[in-house]
Amino acid sequence: MKFPVEALLRAPVELWSAFVCCAMSFALLIFGSELLLPRSITYVAAVVIACLGCYRFVGGLYVIAYQTCLSNSTPWSLSFARIPKQKGFLYLGSGFRWTYKHTQRLKDTEIPEAQQYLTTKWTRLMGNFQCVCSKQDLTKSVKHLSMSGNVRLHGVELRKQNVWLNSQDRVGHTLVVGTTRVGKTRLAELLIAQDIQMGEVVFVFDPKGDIELLQRVYTEAYRAGRQDQLHVFHLGYPEVSCRYNAIGRFSRITEVATRIANQLPGGGSSSAFKEFAWRFVNIIARALHELRQVPDYRKIRQYINDIEPLFVEYAQSLLSRTQPAGWAGDIKQIARSLNDRNLTSALKGRDPTAVALYKYVQKKNIDDPVLEGLVSAFKYDRTYFDKIVSSVGPLMEKLTTGAVADLIAPTVSDDPRPIFSWLDVIRNKGIVYVGLDALSDTTVAAAVGNSMFADLVSIAGYLYKYGINGEKEIYVEPPRVCIHADEFNELIGDEFIPLLNKAGGAGYQVTAYTQTISDLEARVGSKAKTGQILGNFNSLVMLRVKELATAEYLTKQLPQIQVRGLRTSSSASDTDTNRLSTEFSSRTDDQLTMSDTPLLTAPNLMGLPRGHAFAILDGNSLWKVRFPLPQKSDSFAPSSIEGVFEALHSSYKRRRQDPLAQPKISEDRAEKLDK
Repeated sequence: MKFPVEALLRAPVELWSAFVCCAMSFALLIFGSELLLPRSITYVAAVVIACLGCYRFVGGLYVIAYQTCLSNSTPWSLSFARIPKQKGFLYLGSGFRWTYKHTQRLKDTEIPEAQQYLTTKWTRLMGNFQCVCSKQDLTKSVKHLSMSGNVRLHGVELRKQNVWLNSQDRVGHTLVVGTTRVGKTRLAELLIAQDIQMGEVVFVFDPKGDIELLQRVYTEAYRAGRQDQLHVFHLGYPEVSCRYNAIGRFSRITEVATRIANQLPGGGSSSAFKEFAWRFVNIIARALHELRQVPDYRKIRQYINDIEPLFVEYAQSLLSRTQPAGWAGDIKQIARSLNDRNLTSALKGRDPTAVALYKYVQKKNIDDPVLEGLVSAFKYDRTYFDKIVSSVGPLMEKLTTGAVADLIAPTVSDDPRPIFSWLDVIRNKGIVYVGLDALSDTTVAAAVGNSMFADLVSIAGYLYKYGINGEKEIYVEPPRVCIHADEFNELIGDEFIPLLNKAGGAGYQVTAYTQTISDLEARVGSKAKTGQILGNFNSLVMLRVKELATAEYLTKQLPQIQVRGLRTSSSASDTDTNRLSTEFSSRTDDQLTMSDTPLLTAPNLMGLPRGHAFAILDGNSLWKVRFPLPQKSDSFAPSSIEGVFEALHSSYKRRRQDPLAQPKISEDRAEKLDK
């Protein structure tokens, strides 16, 4: 500011002085000789006065432009093929760094005397001009003038610039917060599009299964020539989705039980049943692992319902490796000699071979931890066993019922739907879209999502130790993995926290999207744990929110500043008429006042227009951002989700036939891409 008080909400009085200066300059040029002035002085004076007039004219235009900017806002869309690019940075949109000057200007717009300058004839004229320039109907200008939200937040600065997010800061993770229908998913499209265009490994988690987001992922993969690297996993369309074994890969076998047990309630008396469920799932997983079988939800459910076949298979396998020849004959002899009257109630009615194996291993006292666990589960009474694992039964039924079971527990080898694993996708620098269809079944969506996050954490540990090439190769630093988790309050769990605070060294950079901070607290059930999660996000982008606590999460991170104001005071007093000729004296003062105020207030955040946001970047720098919305014509994806899957399956088929085949782009599409 050039002066202690910046006065921009006023009449553009500079235009009058500019008009006078221009008239004087013209008069000097035309009538200079009649004023008896030398020609040289006349020209110099005319130029000087004209320059002064131009200066005053520009000042008047600045006032008009500022007032127009405060009152007008038109929708901004952009073809994602023309997103500005800068190496090492991610484009967020157009905006400016918010400082004390903008807080002062916003405060000035709230003064009653300034309201008349927010919707003047100049601003209406400029609004109509903007509509003409953007090829829109003039009748819509009033709609733009009354756009939802406080457009003054973006209009307090005329000089906008591109706003960038440093890629180095993304490893510290980014949190995007915004209420429903304010452009949160469209911002996700902008960020995802850039990650795909830059050739990064991209994982997109979408609990709702937004078709526009899927079409955007497909479009950008096609635009970048990476459609053959795209995998789509969608619980809402299991017949055409890729397949994934949610518990098939692990660094430690105990992870299988943890991923399943973490989906169970753990508060109060439920915690004991959760621990029992974890123990028996772990027994089953360890036995399958020792038998060289890959655990999956179907096998876990099968052996929870009846652990006897697994006990028999494992015991026979172990005895064949550790016992001398003839053990099979001993088992048969024990089986023939069995009598139900001599058996405990838990063993009555069981398969004779299983009971014989049980008695044989007890007699031999074989030291094997896995066998001990199976024996302990086998000897329980069936009714008692059903009670202690009753909490995990319904969950497993949900995960293994219907067509969804084929997605998360793939077993058929000739199924045309491909199976993907996170490690293979990272090695091939691929793209994965995960639609969890949480609106249809929240429990299954949360279970699969948390299992995926747990798998990613496990892979992060693997990448930390061995790099991307594995244990037997020279260490190669893993690529950056861009994880976008939309509505991540639906996915958050104990598995997600290590992904935030421990996986950065493995190249993971998470961008999480949610509506309110309270959604996180309600999900994790603890304010302390919510703070632990939020403490792992170094960058924050906040769109319009409707919860005060969420808005204050940003504003409390900002400093207090001082804003200026003018206070007018007037007074009058009587005088001694016997000595003076005046009867009274008066005085009027304009006093400059200072008051403390936050750099940004919660109501400002709660009044943002759609497509606008405040962002804390580069540590603690506050930026006001307006991000572009994608153009509807800027999409190569089919209009329906079935069409997207049909196009993807053509890619899967081509990939199976020729793994080295490159993506083929038709001539018309190639011409469209070049444009």
